[in-house]
Amino acid sequence: MKKILILVVLLKTGNIAFSQYQKIPEKPLLWKGKENLAEDTTSLLYAFKKGQVHGHFRYFFMATDNKIGLTDYYANAIGGGIKYETAKMKGFQFGASGFFIFNIGSSDLTYPDPKTNQMSRYELGLFDIADPANKNDMNRLEELYLKYSWKQSHITFGKQLINTPFIHLQDGRMRPTEIGGVYVVINDVKNTKIEGGYLYEISPRSTVKWYTIAESIGVYPQGLNADGSKSNYHGNVNSKGILMAGITHQFKNGFLGEISNVFVENIFNSSLLQAQFVHEVKESSNILIGFQYVRQDAIRDGGNEDVAKTYVNKASMSQSWGAKIGVSTNFFDASINYNRITADGRYLMPREWGRDPFFTFLPRERNEGLGDVRAYVIKAGYTFHELNLKVQSGMGYHDLPSVKNYRLNKYGMPSYYQFNVDARYIFNGFLNGLETELLFVYKGKATREAIDDKHIINRVDMLSWNLIFNYHF
Repeated sequence: MKKILILVVLLKTGNIAFSQYQKIPEKPLLWKGKENLAEDTTSLLYAFKKGQVHGHFRYFFMATDNKIGLTDYYANAIGGGIKYETAKMKGFQFGASGFFIFNIGSSDLTYPDPKTNQMSRYELGLFDIADPANKNDMNRLEELYLKYSWKQSHITFGKQLINTPFIHLQDGRMRPTEIGGVYVVINDVKNTKIEGGYLYEISPRSTVKWYTIAESIGVYPQGLNADGSKSNYHGNVNSKGILMAGITHQFKNGFLGEISNVFVENIFNSSLLQAQFVHEVKESSNILIGFQYVRQDAIRDGGNEDVAKTYVNKASMSQSWGAKIGVSTNFFDASINYNRITADGRYLMPREWGRDPFFTFLPRERNEGLGDVRAYVIKAGYTFHELNLKVQSGMGYHDLPSVKNYRLNKYGMPSYYQFNVDARYIFNGFLNGLETELLFVYKGKATREAIDDKHIINRVDMLSWNLIFNYHF
């Protein structure tokens, strides 16, 4: 009897051991799952089985037509990704996503313009700016998070997407900027949104790697120091991370107030105050008035006690204020926008983290890295509801300091005027889920200052063409 029991145990343990290996005739079991759905709504299996899958394919054509005598560029990028998020289990959810990109026919993005030694500015951003020669191996783990929700609020830990005035998706290329950290959004206070958190890593747009907060500063071109020497802060600044906080409140009289603050430990602090007032003239017709103030202050040595290696000069400060007035209906909107960055110093915000929060922002250019700026922009948009088509346009003049005024002009950008037209169409029927966008941009030099071609290529006297297809499922 004892021998029989030993034999039974050996057979059972043998079965267990052998089950760890895949037999050749069998179907692959790496993704076998469970044939029957667990009915226990409190089980982990139920949460995974009831989860949702989201897919996204994207094609992007971009071309830059520079002044005659300077190099033109073009690029074709295609990619796709999958996101999975479990159903809620006692308020908790797990999510993960990834994306791949291929260069399917582009200019040689490793080749600088022979006259100016400047590289492609826009097209390279569709791929990996850290490796211009890479055409195939571009994939990124994007989201990987655990989220807990209660009522209308939630807190998320891990790799995730956020949209705030200073740090946001800036998804005008193939993939957006992603952050890693702990972030909470509270929507359970009436007419109020409260959000904030701690960020410890960032994967900037146009990259495939994840960087610590300090490492991410300077992944993009670094420009010049205030004395005209080349900036050298990438890899040379220290920070333990970012603390963020923001509150938005909708008052009963049509007034919307917003306060946002970003504290980058050991480097700088930026604050935004914004107010917008909407007055209903008649049904579906409104007048909008907005005001904005931004202030930035250096913290300690701005990242490094060596002036040549710091991001923000010690004790420096910058200020910006803006205003806008506009009208809107259910099919038309238009606004006049103004922004002034004072001459106190450069407004600095790592371009790896987001674009300008100013009312005067237009796609394909920024006023970050500048001081003593006056910007005037008119925007207008028309929606053809019956055609699923929206057309937006913008026209602006940006008065900047001299390209030789290094203290207030970090990237050597001349004064410019800009004209944008953006058309977006949403398909339905058989092609439901497909969206397309056509963006045209012209930027012209708006200064009599004699400047060389390195301050012109990819900056002014240029056209930019962008054709994008997105398919979501």
